[in-house]
Amino acid sequence: MGAMSARTPATGPAHRSGFACFVGRPNAGKSTLTNALVGQKVAITSNRPQTTRHTVRGIVHRPEAQLVLVDTPGLHKPRTLLGERLNDVVRSTWAEVDVIGFCLPADQKLGPGDTFIARELAEIRKTPKVAVVTKTDLVDSKALAGQLLAVDKLGRDLGFEWAEIVPVSAVAGEQVGLLADLLIPLLPEGPALYPEGDLTDEPEQIMIAELIREAALEGVRDELPHSIAVVVEEMAPREDRPADRPLVDIHANVYIERPSQKGIIIGPKGARLKEVGMKSRKQIEALLGTPVFLDLHVKVAKDWQRDPKQLRRLGF
Repeated sequence: MGAMSARTPATGPAHRSGFACFVGRPNAGKSTLTNALVGQKVAITSNRPQTTRHTVRGIVHRPEAQLVLVDTPGLHKPRTLLGERLNDVVRSTWAEVDVIGFCLPADQKLGPGDTFIARELAEIRKTPKVAVVTKTDLVDSKALAGQLLAVDKLGRDLGFEWAEIVPVSAVAGEQVGLLADLLIPLLPEGPALYPEGDLTDEPEQIMIAELIREAALEGVRDELPHSIAVVVEEMAPREDRPADRPLVDIHANVYIERPSQKGIIIGPKGARLKEVGMKSRKQIEALLGTPVFLDLHVKVAKDWQRDPKQLRRLGF
């Protein structure tokens, strides 16, 4: 018994574990922050709103705590069925987490988009809210001080107080550890929720689909901002390969809404699609840690953003 009590002193702080999510308008630095906290590329970063459609979780492991980051899609004014469904997902996620981090970029004045989100947050009374002022590497200390005051006032104007206001730069790695230190005490006491090695519990297929989607959007975002969905149809280790030289076969479909978009994705003589395949294959290989054979096909799923049956099939 003696050894046991020496290892777990009764007086030490209890282990905490729980869920946090970052919210903020598009490009507020949510995914970059998630990656910096977790220390590995997990969420899909993109300079275009609403690319993180699935709940991707990053996990911060500490000896005394485990912080699970739930990445919700950005809240926005819905224009389509997909938009409405995203907003419902956002609100239900906010109600379930233990702490909400609201990301506000240091280099942009608070705008109507921020007030819109803050007003929604004010409705969720019991969940502590931390204001995270991101991208501090882009401003001087005077501008930063002004932004911190503006953020403080935003909460007060809406009748709530931030649990913390933390300036960070995920890119420069400044104060990221401090942010985790401040989020952890807001979590309930409890055992770890995930095994030590886990960084994300997203099914691999979904992460792979996101990597392909990200590569497919590169360079054509203006023409096809959201009209791409990717489904990994099949993924299996190639038979009769020696154990030291495994190969994973992945068959994926890139869905677009209209036949006219096909040429944009495929490119002249298939050059674009080849590029997409090469780029995403490298990232998938890094994710899986094995060589991959990637077979990509472009298919038309007419107006999938507005069709509930298609949305369900495409995983939304």
